[in-house]
Amino acid sequence: MRILVDADACPVKGIIIKVAIKYNIPVIMLVDTSHQIDDGYSTVINVDKARDSVDIALINLVTTDDIVVTQDYGVAAMVLGKGAKALNQDGLIYSNNNIDRLLFERHLSQKIRRFGGKTLHIKKRTKEDDERFERALLSLIIKKD
Repeated sequence: MRILVDADACPVKGIIIKVAIKYNIPVIMLVDTSHQIDDGYSTVINVDKARDSVDIALINLVTTDDIVVTQDYGVAAMVLGKGAKALNQDGLIYSNNNIDRLLFERHLSQKIRRFGGKTLHIKKRTKEDDERFERALLSLIIKKD
């Protein structure tokens, strides 16, 4: 088991490292060349700054025993298709039961924005968000044992 992280804009990298150290799980952080990460624990893979380059590299690395942290529903769908587990930074565990709805909602939001409409505001991150993420990550790790 490894934890792979779509790390460009991931606000929970510190939590991931803390949990990974506790359970002795390797972590791979994937970022484009405009980001620098050096947490002293994870393996960092830098990829070109091209559109979706981190996503493509991540999908090429993932195996069935992995846990992937991403906020991208498309990446999550591909991760599930490869038999791995995925969750987002807010603790939402992606599954075959919710991914179709999430992709459809993303599609609708894109259409609304394309025609000048507005979608939901991004809320400021809270301590409760971090706690929910950590609980979700732990639940995926414990299910794997």
